[in-house]
Amino acid sequence: MGILLRCENVSLGYEGSVVTKDLNFTVSSGDYLCIVGENGSGKSTLIKALLGLKPQLSGNITFCGEVSKNEIGYLPQQTMVQRDFPASVQEIVLSGCMNRCGLRPFYSREEKKLAKDMMKRLEITDLEKRCYRELSGGQQQRVLLARALCSARKMILLDEPITGLDPKAANEMYELIAGLNQKDGITVIMVSHDMNAAVRYATHILHVGGKQLFFGTKEDYMTSKTGQAFLSVMGGDEDE
Repeated sequence: MGILLRCENVSLGYEGSVVTKDLNFTVSSGDYLCIVGENGSGKSTLIKALLGLKPQLSGNITFCGEVSKNEIGYLPQQTMVQRDFPASVQEIVLSGCMNRCGLRPFYSREEKKLAKDMMKRLEITDLEKRCYRELSGGQQQRVLLARALCSARKMILLDEPITGLDPKAANEMYELIAGLNQKDGITVIMVSHDMNAAVRYATHILHVGGKQLFFGTKEDYMTSKTGQAFLSVMGGDEDE
């Protein structure tokens, strides 16, 4: 399994003020990395740094081998404005192909087919003509995940993908993401405060605070002092 992403001595923050430092981890093809930590510990800032949306204060973030920054799908946290976006499902999913178009002002037949395939994969084909803002929260997240998959060839980054969803929709979203990882071979990096999901689905855990507190396999995390302390505080369990 080749390494796709390498972070070396990375520090993150705002205007010189450090949020978290000394991050050293790798992500290999097929991994499912869950980034955990308390609020304000730099999880979302790290995602933005990985996407090139925010520069790190120091250290190196390197994409290796099979993946580059423009081949990554991204599912951000939704704002209220985004939830009210007046476009069709098909239009939003297709917009994930924009980085493939280059200077072309239109979508190719292959890109339209890709969008249809992703809608089918996420079971939203019947919604393609519907207006996005009329959908439920769970349906909207499926649409945004389909859009991210149109951008991605190898890797998707997810920032709290189940925020605002009811338990049934949240569980369905987790199962979809796990299927993309296990069946489709897509590498997943997900920020989550849901420790139950982290220990159920992830292959690796990165725990950040003022510095890197843990990086390794899920199994090692669950037996580490950091993992056991955080799981007990967050109400996580170790059921598989």
